[in-house]
Amino acid sequence: MEFANPKYLLLLFLLIPLIVWYIVKLRKVQATFKMSSTLPLKNIKPTVRVYLRHFPFLLRVIALGLIVIVLARPQSVNSSDISNSEGIDIVMALDVSGTMMAQDFSPNRLEAAKKVAAEFINDRKNDKIGLVVFAGESFTQCPLTTDHRILLNLLNEVKYGMIEDGTAIGLGLANAVNRLKDSKSKSRVVILLTDGSNNAGQIAPMTAADLAASYGIRVYTIGIGSRGSSMVTDPRTGQQYRIDADIDERVLTEIASITGGEYYRATDNTSLKAIYDQIDSMEKYHISVNTVTKRKELYIPFALLALCLVGFELILRRTLLRSIP
Repeated sequence: MEFANPKYLLLLFLLIPLIVWYIVKLRKVQATFKMSSTLPLKNIKPTVRVYLRHFPFLLRVIALGLIVIVLARPQSVNSSDISNSEGIDIVMALDVSGTMMAQDFSPNRLEAAKKVAAEFINDRKNDKIGLVVFAGESFTQCPLTTDHRILLNLLNEVKYGMIEDGTAIGLGLANAVNRLKDSKSKSRVVILLTDGSNNAGQIAPMTAADLAASYGIRVYTIGIGSRGSSMVTDPRTGQQYRIDADIDERVLTEIASITGGEYYRATDNTSLKAIYDQIDSMEKYHISVNTVTKRKELYIPFALLALCLVGFELILRRTLLRSIP
């Protein structure tokens, strides 16, 4: 229960001086007379009327208190929240070229990227997420889906050698945009991760970026790899060789800038995890909450009770508990 005008409850403090006034007045108006002895009255017991002589005043105090409560307007309140959530459509474009086997990440760039991507997916329960992989070519590993269990299984199957080697950044981005262009979601995002520069495919990275911008798709680009040389182990032959950092940061930065996204550079596992956390914090799904509040006035019982007490007091004062001046 709430009160629409709770300040009126302060009027209850006025009952204190009223009670004090009654006590003082009672002492002044009581009749007295002198007797030589009170022994004849010793065995006379007070009647019920004597014990009830203050009852009318008590009824009046209670009635005044109830009237104050009526002025404060007691109400019952019923509130309910109706929530509607709208997820974000996200396509993750993952480079699976040979250089992603570099061991400057633990155990290598590709496995580190898969691990962090899996954690990102688990945190986005309301989103539809898809997976595109690219190397010399590109294909969709998983279309947009809310079944993250299937998505994680397909992500786990991603490995080096599943596509002809190379780095077709433009083709990978264009494929991701194609998956999002018909989406009805208000927010559509591509997270593109690569460790190289575009050297394959028939679509230039900037052409794909312009295409994404035309559909209102934001692209977050991540360059993965340490800034020096790294050791690579070919899982098929076991051959080891060194590669130098070859990330085209200028192109990745321009792609992000054109589409309203951001470019990030990950140089180790920790920084890669921090990048995905930052993207996760920026791309939050939309929640709309409608609060419905119903109020019901409860002052009527208090008003009726106060009226009854006032009437009962008047009847007692003029009948059973009438006082004679």
